[in-house]
Amino acid sequence: MSKVTPQQVAAAIDARADEARAWLMDTIAFESTQGNEAGVQEYMKNLLDDIGMKAEYRPISDEIFSDPEYSHNENEMSYEGRPNVVGTIAGSGGGQSLILQSHTDVVPGADWKDAFDPKFDGEYVIGRGAMDAKGQVIMQTLAAAAVLDLGVELRGSIEQQVVIEEEPGGNGALSLIRQGCTADGVIVGEGSSLNVYPANRGAIWFRARTFGTPMHMGRRFEGQNAIEKMMEAIRLMLIYEKKIVAESANYPLFERYEAPVQLCLGIIHADGWPSMVSGECVLEGGVGFLPNKSMEDVKVELLDAVMQTEDQWLKDHFELTFPKLHNDSYEIPGDHPLPVTLNEAVLNYEAGSEIFGWNVSCDARLYKRLADLPTVVFGAADISEAHSDHERVSMTELVNGAKGLALHMVNWCG
Repeated sequence: MSKVTPQQVAAAIDARADEARAWLMDTIAFESTQGNEAGVQEYMKNLLDDIGMKAEYRPISDEIFSDPEYSHNENEMSYEGRPNVVGTIAGSGGGQSLILQSHTDVVPGADWKDAFDPKFDGEYVIGRGAMDAKGQVIMQTLAAAAVLDLGVELRGSIEQQVVIEEEPGGNGALSLIRQGCTADGVIVGEGSSLNVYPANRGAIWFRARTFGTPMHMGRRFEGQNAIEKMMEAIRLMLIYEKKIVAESANYPLFERYEAPVQLCLGIIHADGWPSMVSGECVLEGGVGFLPNKSMEDVKVELLDAVMQTEDQWLKDHFELTFPKLHNDSYEIPGDHPLPVTLNEAVLNYEAGSEIFGWNVSCDARLYKRLADLPTVVFGAADISEAHSDHERVSMTELVNGAKGLALHMVNWCG
């Protein structure tokens, strides 16, 4: 086939739209929380084979635990039997290559009893992972199927990566990057309301500890209360939050956000007894930041903020560590050919699509930061649906996104 028109792409996508909805509902039915991804990964490998891609498992080595970029979490387990899946459409040569990436792992259903019993109400597919991110996986698969159905001979290669462990911090993507994946562009599937995001804010989780002198409440004024010391630390952390918000105002691509960064106080607990002065208090939270700061900047600045206290006990009995999630920020210019050409393709089907930065973090930063690959985020539905007890994706939006993505694949790869 020579030149492919937007109308031809739309017709090819529409011909498989009902089939794609069934694929999505099939994948949602897998309760693919961390450690339980094998079933949905097998389904995706078979599906990619069925549409005409060359699909394979990409095992993850347990050696990744020692990688400095590995995101540690409470549920760490062996990767034996928990592979990534990669499908390819080989190019004939001379064109630009492209990676399509998204994840099948999901957060637990929690109190949502029907989370893994997908429903379709005539417009929305509802269920855990509908938006985050099985809907994006299926959108990418639908786009690839349409390109293959059209009989287009691409000059550049397409690689679709279906990864695990995005939710704990991106360990599936990290494995593929360490195995040497490369391309002229990467599109990471997350809910963007069909906007194109060439930049993400970063996020790092912290753990703060304060230490006191435990004793009976009747002698409270003779001791040091770890909870009260943490209250002073929190006061200073919230002053720091105002500082980083001010320093991030009007940063390019993030101008529309009133407060694109934040400091979140997530979990706090202390030892002791109601009638006892607490000897230790632990606070866990996170800091969001833009590409004007590095993770190392945030680590140093947060500690420095607490050290501004006049309380010498707090200075001497305060500990700050960063043992869990550490998602760096990333950016490529908004006028880079990758976001520009993707947005141009999407505008054929979604008039409101724009290019701007995303105040959320995801796997995208790994491809840019670790492999220096031009990377954008693109997908159906809004991030507000993620992890909710009504998570859903509009099939109209998913189908329109697949049309834009397929047209871009043809134009980008040649």
